[in-house]
Amino acid sequence: MTTMPHILVVDDHRQIRVSVTRFLERSGMRATAAKDAQEMDAKLANGQYDLMVLDVMMPGEDGLSVCRRISAEKRLPIIMLTALGQETDRIVGLEIGADDYLPKPFNPRELLARIKAVLRRTSSEQSEAGELSGRNLRFAGLTLDTDTHVVSDADGNRVQLTSADFRLLTVMLARPRTVLSREQLLDLTAGRSAGPLDRTIDNQISRLRRKIEADPLRPSLISTVRNRGYSLNADVEVIA
Repeated sequence: MTTMPHILVVDDHRQIRVSVTRFLERSGMRATAAKDAQEMDAKLANGQYDLMVLDVMMPGEDGLSVCRRISAEKRLPIIMLTALGQETDRIVGLEIGADDYLPKPFNPRELLARIKAVLRRTSSEQSEAGELSGRNLRFAGLTLDTDTHVVSDADGNRVQLTSADFRLLTVMLARPRTVLSREQLLDLTAGRSAGPLDRTIDNQISRLRRKIEADPLRPSLISTVRNRGYSLNADVEVIA
């Protein structure tokens, strides 16, 4: 990440694009705007970005579709902007790879705080991968490449993790056979507290299980500990 993070703001509302980009620039960041997915693709093809602020409701390809596609193609942190009260959009966005969400209308200073928090986490992930360059983490017959965020099995099958998947898995790999509460996991992966009805971690656990469990409906690697949280049932080895 450069000393001036470059943020791509994707929103079909011109006033939001202009006000957000100006605010970010006044706050010491570079900011580029796009009005839809087509323009976003052109910007991504011709520039380097550290994070994307992405609106859910857009004409043409909507934000959820864009988030799913970008999360599968590249490790670019995404903060989604959702209409106030659209809880389903927020949950789905987190499930498919968004790093955070913010309901509209929002305070630009809160958006800035969330951007900085996501960039700090991303920088931490990159630093960890750098320290483990050329090394992998082996657990339960699987291998995680911390540089590429790819999990592979003994047969050579490979799964690309989103940045949110990677954070959750590495947090659990660092604490194997330890029960971690939902509150602990949310704090360690997102740096925020859980609300009384917050299902973010449960949804992320479900998504991660679909990627690394032999049978996601009968999970054995990541177990649910009733009334306590989740635990990774494997020993972890750092290999060259």
